[in-house]
Formats: sequence, structure tokens, C-alpha cells
Amino acid sequence: MNIGQIQQEFARLESEIADGPIVPNVTAEEIRAHLQSRYDFKRSMTLDEVVADVEAMLRKWQVQVTHQRYFGLFNPSVTLASVVADTLVAMYNPQLANWRTSPAANEMERHTLGWLSAKFGLPQDSIATFTSGGMEANLSAVVVALTRKFPSYGEHGLRHLAGQPTIYLTEEAHHGFNKIAHITGLGRHCLRPIATDRHLQMNVEQLSSRIAEDLRNGFLPFMVVGTVGTTAAGAIDPLLEIARVCSDASLWFHVDAAWGGAAIISQDLKHHLVGIEAADSITCDAHKWFSVPMGCGMFFCRHPESVAQAFRSEVSYMPGKPPGVGDEASNTFNPFTNSIQWSRRFIGLKLFMALAEQGEAGYAEMIDHQARMGRLLRESLQDTGWRIVNSTPLPLVCFTRDGLVPSILLAALRENQVAWMSEAVLDGVSVVRACITSFRTTEQDIHCVVGQMNRLFSDSVPGTNNDPASTTINEPHTAIRTGTTL
Repeated sequence: MNIGQIQQEFARLESEIADGPIVPNVTAEEIRAHLQSRYDFKRSMTLDEVVADVEAMLRKWQVQVTHQRYFGLFNPSVTLASVVADTLVAMYNPQLANWRTSPAANEMERHTLGWLSAKFGLPQDSIATFTSGGMEANLSAVVVALTRKFPSYGEHGLRHLAGQPTIYLTEEAHHGFNKIAHITGLGRHCLRPIATDRHLQMNVEQLSSRIAEDLRNGFLPFMVVGTVGTTAAGAIDPLLEIARVCSDASLWFHVDAAWGGAAIISQDLKHHLVGIEAADSITCDAHKWFSVPMGCGMFFCRHPESVAQAFRSEVSYMPGKPPGVGDEASNTFNPFTNSIQWSRRFIGLKLFMALAEQGEAGYAEMIDHQARMGRLLRESLQDTGWRIVNSTPLPLVCFTRDGLVPSILLAALRENQVAWMSEAVLDGVSVVRACITSFRTTEQDIHCVVGQMNRLFSDSVPGTNNDPASTTINEPHTAIRTGTTL
């Protein structure tokens, strides 16, 4: 199959998803019965038969996160180049633990990470690696920060320390840090929740006060986490102010930019990330706003010696450095000593190829387009009586209105195949959360969804009056072909 045939197949699938339902109607029993009836693994099947059946299951029995009206979690539409990349990786199956085994793959990853590291404003000698996702990247940050702050931690563990290490973050930060605190042995009580302001951004004054209080009480503060694009509301913490606090208190400054980090390549958005250049470490997921398939996280750190110390390992069975390579390049040629992972897939090719195809300007336009669709959604909701309850330049909108029960509206949106959105709790109040995650979302999609939400809300709340012009769709959207007239 040549690239033209691949493009045709990709376009076919893209069209089928766009014109089909977003949400499946299936039970676990139905799927299990299908699997049990066809796959006892006692007989062989043709590959064509298996592929056709698996694709049918994926088409019918999952939420279509690449659909242009999937306004849900940070699961994007994906570029063709990144899909091809994943196929190439599976075919060649390179092992990236060691440079000598996969020199081309390691250098392509290094080149790609160097490009984004420079965008973040990190020093040229910073180190970066691809990870399975944001969770691994954030875990890496905590382990490296502990290693740098407490030199005895690596050999003797936490019990050798004089007190309890503590991490500072807001309640809006990713809840994966609860898992990380457990995994590392820090314990979940090591996490110090810092209050937020009315925009759900970290209150830096309380951060300073809490650090000072913990120091007086014998705790060992070592890390502050700032978030660029919180999951619930898309909030961006005041990075520059947090960086100053960390500098004054000699604390590690980690920026979790798993979703929002991609904004750094947008001329219109990057000023919202001022201060990220001061970070000791950064998490960014390419499988979010860089629109490549799962999983493709990235970990960046300005302290290569601390990364090497945290993940060092000496073994006799790994191939050595190639002839002519000096000791100064040893970190480059021993990737397994710079990562939590050992055996590692060629994760970075999907971002490398997508960047090569789109170019930096093309990628920036994809991100800017989604930001514009987010602004249009926000404005369209406000114009038709909805109340916006979050504030962010990123394309994530949380909203409500008097009489709304979010779960009822969300169920109606899914039943009628209008859109997939989620529910969020902000300041103790349940609201509807809509995030533009697809570069394929159009203005027509936005107007379609808002109009249908107005109609569904009017139907569910007697006496509600909406502007007829805002609730009438003159022509049905071509993507709504589910057998249900909306």
C-alpha cells in the first residue's frame, strides 16, 4: 500500500467517524458475548477477518474521541503522519534503551525534544526524554527533585531523612500526584494543597506562608507544582510568581503542562506561559494538544546531572559507545540511564513525523484554530443565556445556567448524538465542561451544538425562553447522520 492508498483509507475512516455516532450504546455483556463466541483462540482466523471484526468493534463500541464534536477530555483527533509513524515503529520495533542499538531512532527523538526544549526557553544542555504519558513524566520530576534535594535519598531512602518532604500544588492540579506520592513512599499527606483565587489559579501568597509554616514545624519542603491548563477548568497558574518563590526558598519548580504546554508554539498564546522558562522540569504530552496517538509524553529537565544520578545504572550486557564518541556524550548514548523506563518503544517518531509534515507554522495554526473555536463556543453560550464559570485563554469552557442539572443535559447530548461533554465540579458546584480537542472542529459544529443545547434545555425546563434564532438550525449538520432527527 502506497502513501496515496493510506491517505484514502485514513480519509474514509475519518469521514465515517464524522458522519456517525459519537457515543456507543452497548453493555459489557454484549461485548463479552461477542468475544466468547468468536475468539476461543482454538482455531486460526484469517488476518482480514480479524482486522474487519476488530475495526467494527472499535467503530461501534467506543466513544469516538477523534470526532469533531467530542468536546471531552484531552483526547485529540490525530494526524495522518503520526498514525503512519506508529505503524513504522511497530514494523521495525526499535529498542531505545541504548543508543548503539537504535542510533537513528534515538537521534530523531533527541532532535525533536531539543526543538521543544528551546521553545520552552530551557538551557541548551537541558535533558529530555519521551515517556509513556504525563503520569510517568510527573513521577520522573518528583524522583529527580528528591534526588537533587536530598543526596542520601537514592541510597538510603526516605527513612534516612530528617523529616517529611512536602510538595505544594493546588486542588486543581492533576490527581495523579496522589498516586505519585504513594508510589514514591512520600505518602499522600506530603501533598500540601494551596488555595486558588477566583480564576482557580494558585494563591502565591498562601504558598509562601505554607512553606514558611512547614519549615518552622520541621517539614522538608522540596517541590512546587504549577499547572498549565488544569483538567477541570483549564487554569494556568502564575508561573513567574511561583518561580520567584521557589528561587527564594531553594525549591524545585515543576510545571505540569501536559495539555497546555503546546501553546508555547502559538504567537497568540505563548505569553500566557511566561515563567515556564524558569522551571527545573516540565511535563508535556504530545498525545494531547500536539494531536498524536497515545501515548506520547515528554519530560524536560534543566539539570542533566540530577537526572543521571536519579536513574543511573551500570550493566555489562548493554552495547557500549560507538568508536570515536567521547565521554562528554555518554548521557546521549545511554538513554536507559535518563528514564524510568528501560525497554522503551520509539515513542517520539509520531511527533517527529507530524512536525515534519505540518511544519511549525502548520502546527501553530492547528492550535490557534482550536483556541478560536473555544472562544466562539464561549461567546455563543454567553449570547444565548448560559453563564461561563471559568477563565482561561485555552479552549476549555465550563458553563451552567439557572435550572440546569448537568447530568440530565449531558445524558441528552449523548443520547441524541449531539456532542460528548463532561461534568466538572468547580468551587463545589457541578457544571458542564466542554473542551475543544479536535483540529477538525468547525464553526458550524459550534453553532450546531449550542443550538441543540438550547433546544434540549428548553425541552427539559418548562417556561424557558430562548432566542429562536439561536436554537434553529437551518440545515442539519452533515456529521449528524445517526438515524435520530435533532
